[in-house]
Amino acid sequence: MPNKIMSKGTQNSTMVKKLAVIALGMFAFGYGLVPLYKAICDVTGINILALTERDVPGVSKALPKNTQVDESRTITVVFDTNTRGLWDFKPAVTSMQVHPGQMAQVMYQFENIQPRTMAAQAIPSYAPRVSASYFHKLECFCFSQYTLAPAEKKEWPVVFVIDPKIPKDVTNITLSYTFFEVGGKTPAAPKTAAIGHGVLASEKAS
Repeated sequence: MPNKIMSKGTQNSTMVKKLAVIALGMFAFGYGLVPLYKAICDVTGINILALTERDVPGVSKALPKNTQVDESRTITVVFDTNTRGLWDFKPAVTSMQVHPGQMAQVMYQFENIQPRTMAAQAIPSYAPRVSASYFHKLECFCFSQYTLAPAEKKEWPVVFVIDPKIPKDVTNITLSYTFFEVGGKTPAAPKTAAIGHGVLASEKAS
């Protein structure tokens, strides 16, 4: 009887060793498949996704470039402000350079410096005149009216894109805003004056 017990114990031990060897072999086989798989992909070019996810020297991991941006051209946009009433109204920067098709943003600062609450709105205009058709505002404070309490300060953005189809000879655009009190007499469009390649073109806020 003891011999039979020892025999069964030996058999179990042998089986465990065999299973361990098999498991180790399967792990080694699976691990070895990784470089083999990559080598096959390199040769056949089958797995394009895997190739783009690898670290390749000299290749940026940044998002794909916006093909609508014309990086061969640069347009200088100048920001001009006017007020009808006692307002402190100015852009955060006086100008910036953008590529046609590139989304850009500029912040404008507002302060009601009168001792009473006032409602106001802005009217934009452009120079040269032709640029008005190619200057697309995605977000603008000129779309709405705003109420500011005495000494209240606000900051609002203008997000815009210049159409890549804008004429090649336009290298500078002046975006001008007139900020006026709502309820009073709406100011007329700025007088036409030669600036750059043309004249100011008024556009009512929509």
